[in-house]
Amino acid sequence: MIASATHSLNHLIEMKKLFPFLFLLPSLTAFGQASVAYYPFNTNSFLSVSTIPNRAVWLDARVQTNTLFGSLATTLAPMINIRRTTTANYYVGASVRFNALNSLADADVLEGYGLHVGVRVVPLTILPNVRVAFEVSPFARANFKSGIFYSYLGVAYQFNKK
Repeated sequence: MIASATHSLNHLIEMKKLFPFLFLLPSLTAFGQASVAYYPFNTNSFLSVSTIPNRAVWLDARVQTNTLFGSLATTLAPMINIRRTTTANYYVGASVRFNALNSLADADVLEGYGLHVGVRVVPLTILPNVRVAFEVSPFARANFKSGIFYSYLGVAYQFNKK
């Protein structure tokens, strides 16, 4: 019992070291051309930090925000823009979701996988950095025995280099 608890604690410490790095990497470009988005209109609201979403390929890192200690669900999602216009980016991507707190409950850190289809639209041309984001995303548990179909609506701000 003690050995199991010690193993879980050591695993959590390793994940704590990894967790800040996962969000530091995409946010390093936040003062360049990164994007920050918040998706509050769902039971699983989350904050997203993306590398340059105007590029053909970009990375989106997400962390669940509707709970402090109940879940640290973190998602990494490489995205591909399939169509870009001056007022919208249409994209697809795949993701992996993991949760560092699961190790405390002797559960798998890996929660599952998702597919993403979305759009980020500039609703007001006088505010070109503000985007409305909409996304649909089927999600499957890591064992592929269950899943859910999510839809997300949020707001994004895209930083631009001066």
